[in-house]
Amino acid sequence: MHTLVRGLLAGAAGTSALNVVTYLDMAIRARPASSTPQQAVDRMAGLVDVDLGEGERADNRKEALGALLGYGTGAGAALCYGLADARCRPSWPVGVPALTALAMVGSNAPLTLLGTTDPRSWSVADWISDVVPHLAYGVTAYAAHRLLTS
Repeated sequence: MHTLVRGLLAGAAGTSALNVVTYLDMAIRARPASSTPQQAVDRMAGLVDVDLGEGERADNRKEALGALLGYGTGAGAALCYGLADARCRPSWPVGVPALTALAMVGSNAPLTLLGTTDPRSWSVADWISDVVPHLAYGVTAYAAHRLLTS
């Protein structure tokens, strides 16, 4: 199977795991969804002068595009990992943290640069809410990638 396809499939599996863990956290703690992805979409649309519409239509587009950014991040992180894996085949103690870090940096760096979040101001609960789903991504994407390369 081609590296690109393995990466996309592993990224999709990892992103699904991240979403499941995030929604479980929301259900258990009765917390709302983060508005950060929608804020990022709003800022990006302003930077490139794209009109998302008004009112509810704009809100719906921001929500959808914010979710799609997450899928893109998951795919991109697994693709980057897959390119490295083709050369050195890291074991799980290296591969899982690498995928976790790729996903965290891939999602948080752009949001920080856009000014929609600042990890330096996060509480312990905020960090846990970010690390745990990304760790689920790392474990699942690693396992999927291994299964697809064997």
